[in-house]
Amino acid sequence: MAAKKLENLQLYHFNTCPFCIRVRMAMKLMGVSVESKNIHSNSKYKDELVTGGGKQQVPCLRIEENENVRWLYESDDIIKYLKQQSA
Repeated sequence: MAAKKLENLQLYHFNTCPFCIRVRMAMKLMGVSVESKNIHSNSKYKDELVTGGGKQQVPCLRIEENENVRWLYESDDIIKYLKQQSA
């Protein structure tokens, strides 16, 4: 079964970050996907993260809701948010 794509979300991450791996594994188990932005493979993504979120910390979930943008850090908080959105 294909993963359910959650719109208006982008996950900033890099491949070897253990907290990023945790979020990606949780997403796989939930059967959801979001747009993925690897900050190590594209410096534009790193710039977006620092400019928008204020720091280079990953994982970070960019959430667009009704013209507002939130930057959610911390793997536990990201997983909790994704569970709520996919329910």
